[in-house]
Amino acid sequence: MICYRCGCTLSEHDFCTNCGADVALYKRIIYISNRFYNDGLERAGVRDLTGAIASLRQSLKFDKNNVEARNLLGLVYFETGEVVAALSEWVISKNLRPKKNIADDYISMIQTNQNRLDTINQTIKKYNQALTYCNQDSLDLAVIQLKKVLSLNPKFIRAHQLLALLYINSEEWERAKRELTKCLEIDANNTATLRYLKEVDEMLLPEEGVKPSKKQKKSEEVVKYQSGNETIIQPVNMKEGRGVTSLLNLGIGLAIGIAIAFFLILPARIQSARAGLDEDLRKVSEQLDAKTATIDELQQQLAELQKQNEALQQDVTAYMGQDGTLQSVESLMKAAGAYLTDAEDVITVMDYLQEVEELKAEEGNENSEAFDTLYNTLLALIGPQVAESYDKDGHDAFWAGNYADAIPNLEKAFLYDATNGQALFDLANSYNRIGEKEKAKEIYRQVIDLFPNTEKADKSEKFLAELEDAEE
Repeated sequence: MICYRCGCTLSEHDFCTNCGADVALYKRIIYISNRFYNDGLERAGVRDLTGAIASLRQSLKFDKNNVEARNLLGLVYFETGEVVAALSEWVISKNLRPKKNIADDYISMIQTNQNRLDTINQTIKKYNQALTYCNQDSLDLAVIQLKKVLSLNPKFIRAHQLLALLYINSEEWERAKRELTKCLEIDANNTATLRYLKEVDEMLLPEEGVKPSKKQKKSEEVVKYQSGNETIIQPVNMKEGRGVTSLLNLGIGLAIGIAIAFFLILPARIQSARAGLDEDLRKVSEQLDAKTATIDELQQQLAELQKQNEALQQDVTAYMGQDGTLQSVESLMKAAGAYLTDAEDVITVMDYLQEVEELKAEEGNENSEAFDTLYNTLLALIGPQVAESYDKDGHDAFWAGNYADAIPNLEKAFLYDATNGQALFDLANSYNRIGEKEKAKEIYRQVIDLFPNTEKADKSEKFLAELEDAEE
């Protein structure tokens, strides 16, 4: 047993010898959880699966991390045919203990066997279909579906119980008892099974304590007399009216003969017709299941295609302008038009060119040679003027102490004029003043690399050293 706080192994003391935590109550909880686990293990050994499930659930209520109890609960669920519940417990167990956990083998045993997975899926679908038939009062169809379920999973207790209930409803007591007996072979102490079986046994056993009536006693009376060396036993009701009785017996015999002939022929025909109907019903049911699966698969494919179509429509809408042209081309034309209209308005032209650069990255396609030529030409024409404008605005904001406005302008000033070392140096100072030390150090290093042996480089080395010393 390990400490819940530090993870060290606990001793016989009521406190952790490593961290000093009070573990008395914790130990008691773990002991109780283990007791319920042991009780569940004993019950499972004698096939009291219902009692085992109750004990193991109690064990997990006290200690949800009891991996052994969770694995055993999954096995018990699997034995009763509840495969989904078993997988749930094993997956939780695997998450609690990823390594050296036998739950891995149980999960692999099911997931690596495609036939077993298909069987489990078919079992669940057919059992749910049987429930639907019961709700629709189509009990004969429900019986057929449940027989298919049990042919796929003979240990599915709930299917056995539901089939027994359907037999009880149709007063087929012997069949109901057979199904309930199969349930008891799997789970010897299932409460629902025992309750159903008690009702069936009461209907099968003869009633006790019923006294024979006077008419019955009178019919059992006989007359005995001697004829030579033989004893003749004659019923009382034959002493008189032998002729009438003979005629009556003859009529009864004739009626019985006709009835026997009738009931021997008709049941055979009924059985033949029922067998044909059952076969047709089985074929229709299989075709319906196959078509239902096909419809579900096609609906999933349709939903996936609709999602892909919506995503493509959004991408096209984002890439295309109102007139159907690429937005990058439209922005480049606006930049050229703005430059031709007013060559001094370099800021507007540069805004359009920046929009072109962003759209080129989003569209991800290659532009024509004419497009790239026009773009580079405009950039070369307005680059120096833009750099000068951004440099002026940036330094005005810098000397005014407005570093938030100075930073974007100084960045653009250096972007469009890579020889402007003063803009880069003041950009580093701006980041330093607003407290972004890492960004300031990065730009100081850039000044040292790009402009060596200059006053700006010397000052950058000094400021960089101060920042690094301050961190130490």
